[in-house]
Amino acid sequence: MLMLKTATVLEAISKRRRTARPAARTGLSKNTIFAATHSAEDALVLLDATANGLTAEQATERLDAAGPNTIEAPTKTLARRIADAFIDPFAGILAALALVSLYIDVLAVPEPQRDPSTVIVIGIMLLVSGGMKFIQEARSGNAAEALKDLVSNTCTALRDGERVEIPFDELVPGDVIRLSAGDMVPADARIITARDLFVIESALTGESEAVEKTTAVTVVESADGSALPLSACKNIVFTGTSVQNGTAMALVVATGSDTYLGGIAKMLNGRGEKSAFDRGVSSVSMLLVRLMLVMAPAVFAVNATTKGNVIDALLFATSVAVGITPQMLPVIVTTSLSQGAKDLARRQVIVKELPAIQNLGAMDVLCCDKTGTLTEDRIVLERYLSTDGNEDARVLRHAFLNSFFQTGLKNLIDLAVIDRADVTPSTVMPDSMLGQSLRDRYTKVDEVPFDFSRRRLSVVVADAQGKTQMVTKGAAEEMLEICSFVEIDGIAQPLTDEKLAQIRKQVAGLNAEGLRVIAVAQKTNPRCVGEFGIADECDMVLMGFLAFLDPPKASAAGAVATLEAKGVAVKVLTGDNDRVAATVCEQIGIDASNVLLGSEIDALDDAELAERAEKTNLFAKLSPLQKARLVRVMREMLGHTVGFMGDGINDAAAMRASDCGISVDSAVDIAKESADIILLQKDLGVLERGIIEGRRTYGNLLKYLKTTVSSNFGNVLSVTVASLFLPFLPMSALQLVLLSLVYEIVCIALPWDTVDDAWTARPRAWDAASIKGFMLELGPVSSLFDIVTFAALFFVVCPAAVDASWSELATAGDVAGMATFAALFQSGWFVESMWSQTLVVHMLRSPHLPSPRDHAAPSLCVLTVLGLALVTWLPASPIADALGLMALPASFFALLAGIVTAYIALTQLAKRRYIARHGELL
Repeated sequence: MLMLKTATVLEAISKRRRTARPAARTGLSKNTIFAATHSAEDALVLLDATANGLTAEQATERLDAAGPNTIEAPTKTLARRIADAFIDPFAGILAALALVSLYIDVLAVPEPQRDPSTVIVIGIMLLVSGGMKFIQEARSGNAAEALKDLVSNTCTALRDGERVEIPFDELVPGDVIRLSAGDMVPADARIITARDLFVIESALTGESEAVEKTTAVTVVESADGSALPLSACKNIVFTGTSVQNGTAMALVVATGSDTYLGGIAKMLNGRGEKSAFDRGVSSVSMLLVRLMLVMAPAVFAVNATTKGNVIDALLFATSVAVGITPQMLPVIVTTSLSQGAKDLARRQVIVKELPAIQNLGAMDVLCCDKTGTLTEDRIVLERYLSTDGNEDARVLRHAFLNSFFQTGLKNLIDLAVIDRADVTPSTVMPDSMLGQSLRDRYTKVDEVPFDFSRRRLSVVVADAQGKTQMVTKGAAEEMLEICSFVEIDGIAQPLTDEKLAQIRKQVAGLNAEGLRVIAVAQKTNPRCVGEFGIADECDMVLMGFLAFLDPPKASAAGAVATLEAKGVAVKVLTGDNDRVAATVCEQIGIDASNVLLGSEIDALDDAELAERAEKTNLFAKLSPLQKARLVRVMREMLGHTVGFMGDGINDAAAMRASDCGISVDSAVDIAKESADIILLQKDLGVLERGIIEGRRTYGNLLKYLKTTVSSNFGNVLSVTVASLFLPFLPMSALQLVLLSLVYEIVCIALPWDTVDDAWTARPRAWDAASIKGFMLELGPVSSLFDIVTFAALFFVVCPAAVDASWSELATAGDVAGMATFAALFQSGWFVESMWSQTLVVHMLRSPHLPSPRDHAAPSLCVLTVLGLALVTWLPASPIADALGLMALPASFFALLAGIVTAYIALTQLAKRRYIARHGELL
């Protein structure tokens, strides 16, 4: 699990590198410095190892001594996590209210009159909010790590002289590992042998160009190597980097926290740049804070003027500020994302970073490769043909030599060639298959690894008589560029323009059948001595072609249609031939009438590319950088939320450029490291379920924000109006805070709620403006009924209960009667507010009326009943006096039933009006 655990470290390094000054020392371990500045043989001696690796017994002993090869992502200390849970703008407001209450109710009054009730309730509110946030974030962190453990990462090491696949975390110093294209480097290691090895170190250095690694000893000026820069270590590969091209055998010199990456991880404090999701949450929080800063002073001014008590007005205004802010927002966010990640895991979708869930739901363009995503990823060698179009075993023989003896990443094409040769009888050794006979008769001399600019690979082999051959295979167009001859009936002849046109027509015909074409060429005795390189790939003899079939998945057409119906445009970005890709696209329902080639992309500026990209669904013959550029242009210039799904080396850059990188568990290491989402099954159907879950998670979060903010806004309007006319506070500060606490606890169940199918039918992006509009349109509905409640309580219920109106009590100077009148009023609004606030959640959670077919989740229903029961009981409870409440008469509950029924009816009408104006509720 080293790779997934270090992803956060790499991201933190990238952010820190922009502002941090260079470190005084290198950060390299003593073993690494020694290995870099001495020969590989000396490094083997230092670590008591051999070029054949360790024995299993030695590896076990060293693992016990050195510990697992893991680098923990930068983590917060317990104190920091507690501070983050309890310190935020909303908690600050609560703390300020507690201090004001402490002064007014405890410190500024004689001991017999001291009443710490408000301070105690606010303290409980702080503990509940912060404690739940702390616990939920700890749980979500543990759950995320458990989900990551479902993704496997292994490397090839020599144990007991044999190549074995072992998990990254079992590597120890002294292990000898094999690296090839696509591998993530699992530990700091000293190169023993290398062949055209290029490593991408951008995660550590910021440089995008791949760096060549060799076996040469690094020369340094200082005796202890303290001045040895990372860039000078051309013979060391570092944890977290990736192999772009070539192969190598390397000696592990440092693991875990002793690696260069591990050393940097210790210095990081875990603070990274906010994701788009985090920025969206912050924007909503700031909207609420601005609203609070406007409304709280207004309430203070009104009450200070009308009531004449500045301290009470300040206390009440601060309580109003608490009421308008959703204190449980951090808890709801964390719970929603954590629950969403768990639900996605049950659908074979692993979330590496929780905020990626929202990006998955917001995605409106999915870019993907053709092979394995749209096709069965089961490539079969259908034909091996001469340039005349006839089946030719010599073409298969040379293709096998190339595929078998190359030491890079064996892709599906290589495996298909080897499989076909292993079931084809040999003409030279009748009792053997072709593959086995070639293994026994040839030895490898050298190779020129594959890269994405040449799109070909060469190996040099020798037979028993010492005759050498360079055998090259690759994309047909690129192969024709290096061929000067063509083999016809076993004789090499010049490749004329006429023959070239015939060959291109032959290739086009195969492509039109949906077959992927690979050309095979050879050159005898290419060079006597020395290493071979790209320059030797010239004057080749074209032998023929391999035609591969990778049929579309049976589920692909349905999955593409479903994604399109869900508002996600599917665009194919492939390095393959455009004709083959177009055939596959047409078979599964993707419009391939417009095709944009990599060569055409290079001729366009970003504005022109954006215009073409918007109208194009198929992009072919692309390099990795062209894929990344397309993704960037669609994001930045067209405003799309872009996901990229890939599993190869050439997909990593595009995944990193996307809003949501998606890979599969079987992908190469660098692709998995670049991904935000990992599918345990490579199927667009699985991804479609993940997208729906991402939208559901976001939908439940929006329910909380919109219903809570609109309800709280309505309460503040009600308080402001009441303060203008009432001779007392409509609700005490303690009651306001307690009401807010109970309501927020009820809302904790929202992450488990269902979401309307119509809402998940299209992509959803953060929109703080919609929350503001929802608040302004629906919030006043609750205020209207609050005002009706105020009037009924002030003019009917309370006078009937005390046998006098307020004016009569005031005229008579009946202080006790006025206190009872005010307590009854506050108790009535306390209960009515809870009923209206809580029931409106059920009214606004869906465009439809609550019904047996469309109801809230059981957990939300249970908490609703418990919350309503608690608040209704409190005025008659033993602690009513401490809360400033008193038992309500039966007439109030008849009034409550009528008000709540009318409120529900008007809310439904307002909801329909809102939907008619805006097209949707959430």
